[in-house]
Amino acid sequence: MKFTHDKIERNPWLLIALVILVVSVGGLAEIVPLFFQKSTTEPVAGLKPYEPLRLVGRDIYVREGCYNCHSQMIRPFRAETERYGHYSVAGEFVYDRPFQWGSKRTGPDLARVGGRYSDEWHRIHLTNPRDVVPESNMPSYPWLAKNKLNPQEVVPKMQALRTLGHPYTDQEIKEAPEQLADKTEQDALIAYLQGMGTQIKTRR
Repeated sequence: MKFTHDKIERNPWLLIALVILVVSVGGLAEIVPLFFQKSTTEPVAGLKPYEPLRLVGRDIYVREGCYNCHSQMIRPFRAETERYGHYSVAGEFVYDRPFQWGSKRTGPDLARVGGRYSDEWHRIHLTNPRDVVPESNMPSYPWLAKNKLNPQEVVPKMQALRTLGHPYTDQEIKEAPEQLADKTEQDALIAYLQGMGTQIKTRR
């Protein structure tokens, strides 16, 4: 046994191959079963793919790096659920590519932020966060209110997502640009935030 270990440790290529083998087997053993668990592959009751405005808003959320300071994952601990609401479940994020769970919390978790504040509150907060939260260290995003959306850009996004399994219909894709007409990036981001976590009722 000692000779075998010594031989492996002295041969870097053999060691690399064995490490890759062990990691691959372990990874497959953990990941593959998840594809057969309904709780991780089936959407929660009432969940639908993102509407066009929310879909674009989600892309803006990712583009602006909001996930660098905000997580979207409430852990199943009392300290978390008392503050934020019901813990996050996989079925809420079936249509997220990629999901935004994360673990970084410079700012509060946003998993259940939908409906907690008015659209106007969000507009003020995005333009200058300190107008509503004086101690906030969040940067301002005033350009979002000025940048108009390009309605046609959402069509290929929805078509690509349909290819990946999102149940968008031809009619929904055709009508999508109309829903983005005269909308700003701020409108889209607020729409995304207002729908976040609303499929499972939270404790306030």
